[in-house]
Amino acid sequence: MRYRSRVTAPAALIGTAAVLGGGTTAYAAPGPDGAPAPETLGDPVFPALGNDGYRVGSYHLDLSYDPTTTLVDGTATLELRTTQALTRLSLDSLGLDVRTVRVGGRAAAFEQVDEKLRITPVRALPAGARVTVCVTYSADPRRKLAHTAWVPTPDGFAICPQPDSAHTVFPCNDHPSDKADFTFRLTVPATLRAVANGSLVCTENLSGDRTAYTYRSRSPIATELVQITVGDYVVKERGGPHGLPLRDVVPVARAEALEPALALTPGLVEWLEARLGAYPFETYGLLPCNSDDPAAFDFTGLETQTLTLYKPNFLLQPEPKIGSHMMHELVHSYFGNSVSPATWADLWLNEGHADFYGLLYRYERGWADSLGLTTLEARMKDTYARGDQWRRSSGPVAAPNAANLFDSQRYLGGVLVLYALRRLIGEDAFHAVERAFLARHRNSSASTEDYIAVATQVGGQDVSGFLRDWLYGTTTPRMPGHPDWTVTPVTPALTAPRRAAGTARWHENSATL
Repeated sequence: MRYRSRVTAPAALIGTAAVLGGGTTAYAAPGPDGAPAPETLGDPVFPALGNDGYRVGSYHLDLSYDPTTTLVDGTATLELRTTQALTRLSLDSLGLDVRTVRVGGRAAAFEQVDEKLRITPVRALPAGARVTVCVTYSADPRRKLAHTAWVPTPDGFAICPQPDSAHTVFPCNDHPSDKADFTFRLTVPATLRAVANGSLVCTENLSGDRTAYTYRSRSPIATELVQITVGDYVVKERGGPHGLPLRDVVPVARAEALEPALALTPGLVEWLEARLGAYPFETYGLLPCNSDDPAAFDFTGLETQTLTLYKPNFLLQPEPKIGSHMMHELVHSYFGNSVSPATWADLWLNEGHADFYGLLYRYERGWADSLGLTTLEARMKDTYARGDQWRRSSGPVAAPNAANLFDSQRYLGGVLVLYALRRLIGEDAFHAVERAFLARHRNSSASTEDYIAVATQVGGQDVSGFLRDWLYGTTTPRMPGHPDWTVTPVTPALTAPRRAAGTARWHENSATL
């Protein structure tokens, strides 16, 4: 069982987290018999998300889908380790009809309050204990909730948990700093196919013309990166670089039309491996969700681990229209999946890197971007001019809030930071920093401060002050090597792209689209 110590927010953000969510300092130290576990990990963006007092080592999700009722029956079994003595612990949970909870094999009392499932075991749990928690429940993928990961389709469902909705699918410690091993057993009618993260390890033919598929991931997964899908799908397999197995989960009726896009993946992986090293997981592929509903989910692609979710019609376009964004999503296998954000304030590490390499891939191929520009330098000059306005309307790059989390500042603003660092330390040192960061924090979570530390240790000079100015400053610093670049003065008429009115999330600020 893996035990991962909590990675805290940067010092500049801890005060915000404490004010918003109380933080763990708001709770008294446990007495000899324990105390209720804190119902927060002090995230500066989502202070109510996650729970302290334990860490999860593994999840086993056993889900059964009934197409006649479109309901899901589930059993979530969590293997966890307590980090303090506990009289009560909590899981994140919303919209789940919980039937039973067992702790260590014994029935436990429970209550659902807001988005927490509070569990009181028969006996207090000592610090350092390894504990099994088993929750049986049912879920309706079509239930209207304040936010949800479920994506209903005509023949089943997929899920899009990012950033804070995995707990509408299964009870969990829903924070990327608590990554865990996952296995999935998915039971569906034999006419449908069920797929999840990782590799297929078992197929069972059951009575009643039903089939159970079991998947296991070799690497830990953050809850926001879980993918479970059911539908009329075919799994298409092909070889990738160095024998990497690639598998795409494709609607049967669209398989032929989508093949040109799916066939691009081996070349994308090869290009990225030359820059960031070997692909970090056991497989990769695409999941064009079997839905044409424009409101099914509010983004084009989502980097669920080993299986990227897409709107299918996006992938029907010619390569110059899709290749750059396909690279963006693939980059997340490294930045975001292999190395997950320690807090949601560290999102720029995911999105900035994904756009950085996605744009490099675009410009190498001579594809103009959405502004008609054909070089990274030209796009960065344009972005630099917007810098102060974005800092005013969306906050510094590494200091978002829940409302502006997915604004362009986390995407192109993050690219601008990486471009500035590369200008300062040189291309060779920059590549060394990137690989060292990925190697040091593989299969874990890392913060902005962790990236700054690696950049200083590997980049050949102390860049801590330089990067903090770029990441947390309220004004845009000078660009190394470009003294002629200027920032447009802030005026009320200038606005950064913001999320559409009435939507909970908006992911369409990537420059690779």
